[in-house]
Order: sequence, then C-alpha cells, then structure tokens
Amino acid sequence: MIDWDDVRYFLAVARGGSVRAAAERLGVNHSTVLRRVAQLEERLGAQMFERLPSGYRLTAAGEEVLELAEQMEASSHQLETRVFGRDQGVRGRLRVTLAPPLATHLLMPDFADFARLHPDIEMEILSSGELANLTNREADVAIRVVYDRKTLPLNLHGLKGPELFGGIYISRDRLAAWRAGAPDPVRWIVISIHGIPDWAHEGEVRTAEVPFRATDAEAQIVAVRQGLGMTTLPCFVGDADPLLVRVPGTDLHMYGTLWLLTQGETRKTKRVRLFTKFVSRRLTAYAPLLAGLSVSRD
Repeated sequence: MIDWDDVRYFLAVARGGSVRAAAERLGVNHSTVLRRVAQLEERLGAQMFERLPSGYRLTAAGEEVLELAEQMEASSHQLETRVFGRDQGVRGRLRVTLAPPLATHLLMPDFADFARLHPDIEMEILSSGELANLTNREADVAIRVVYDRKTLPLNLHGLKGPELFGGIYISRDRLAAWRAGAPDPVRWIVISIHGIPDWAHEGEVRTAEVPFRATDAEAQIVAVRQGLGMTTLPCFVGDADPLLVRVPGTDLHMYGTLWLLTQGETRKTKRVRLFTKFVSRRLTAYAPLLAGLSVSRD
C-alpha cells in the first residue's frame, strides 16, 4: 500500500523542482522531504528523480508516477471537500487568503470583529503575494481583486464586491516643497520591475529619470512618506494616510473588482457562510473608500 503522504512529498518536489522548494511549501525540513521521497522510491522499486546541479528532474518512471499521483491528489481533495461540506458546526479552522494591503490597511479590524463574534473559529489569515489554490484546499475563502470575471476558474463560487480604484500619491510635505521650488528631484517609486509611466515625465509634477525601487507594498508606502517621490496606491491606503495627498492633475485608475471566492462543498460549511456574509457587508460599507470617494481632496 502506497502512503499518500509520501505521494504528497513527491508532488511537491516535482512541482517545485527542488527539495528546498518542496520543504518550504510543505513547512517541513529538508531531510523529511528526502526521507519521504526515498520511501516512495523504495516501495515502487524505481528512481523518481535525477539529481542535477540545477535541481531535480523527473525520470521516465517519475513521469508515469506524476500522472497517477495527480489523480490521487484530485480524488483526495474531492473526498475531503465532500466531507468538509457536511460540517455545519462553527468550531474549526477558517483560512482566508488575500493581498497584504487588503489585510493590513483595510480588513484586519473586521477580521478581529468576526473572531470576537465567533471565538470557536480558528482564523488563519494568509496575506501574501502568492495566490492560494482553493481547489487544493490551501484556503477556504479568497478575497481577490479581479479585473475580468472571465479569468476566474469556473469551479469557484464568487460573491461580487465593490470596485477598487487607485490614485497617485505624494507626501504633503514633499508636495509643499515642490510648490516652493525645492530642487530635490521627485522620483517615481516602483515595486520590483515596473517602470515609470510616460505621463509621469510630462504631468504637472514631473518625475526624475531615476526611479526608487522597493520590493513590497509596505516599503513603497514608507518611501512615499519619506518624501522620496510619488507612487500609485489603492485609494483606501492613500486617502486614509494623513501624511499623503493625491498628486495634482492626476486621475484615478481602476484596479478591478473585489470578489469573495469559495470552492465546491467548502462554501456550504457554516463558518464559511458566516464569514462571507459578514465580510460582504463590511466591503459594501467600504465602497466609497475603495472607489476614492470618501474624502475631499486639497
């Protein structure tokens, strides 16, 4: 009998291309992954991977096992979600995935309110740039910004929320200094590899040729507060920050629509239904803030 846990480790290595990537994904140490893969190879009497300097590559036997392993995974998820869907108790774990700015700058107070209302629910907030897979039960509820509903998988159940807009922001002090003729250049603050839009060189407040780059949204916001320049932010972030102001002569732009997403039988559980109903109401109340209509501007 093949141990399903061994198969899970095999799949993680096959998808990640290395033992290290598999260990990080599964939350275990390097040796555990090696041991589990070795157990599967011993049970099947075949080598699953070639160990190369660039990583792990499936052998011919591994390719055959991969197809069957993915079928096992799909059957396991189907069984799990059907049983999970019958669970109508409130007690249990609820995993919610969303982008970090939505968690830290908008919804965390609401998550706290929900947790106080339902102390038997163990909430786990997965706020990262990576999209958790609802089909694989990596999360129970996803709160995502979707530009086109057609891009969502058909097996997801969606509850549509408000539209989300962004604006161009600069620190109030930096704008005042620019108006006073300060010689310091106004930089365009970007995350990762994104470039400077053409209009930023031609608008009322023009940016320098050399940008300032950050790796995450929090560093980006701090850089704007420090007066390094201007950047694009969701309105619910920029408008709520007393140190920031919209750049004169710039327009709002739409990021997309917020959706509450669930999958299959999971959405029928009581704690998921309670949560989506609760958060949907809160998001509706936030609609003016999300659209950039909640405050008067200078």
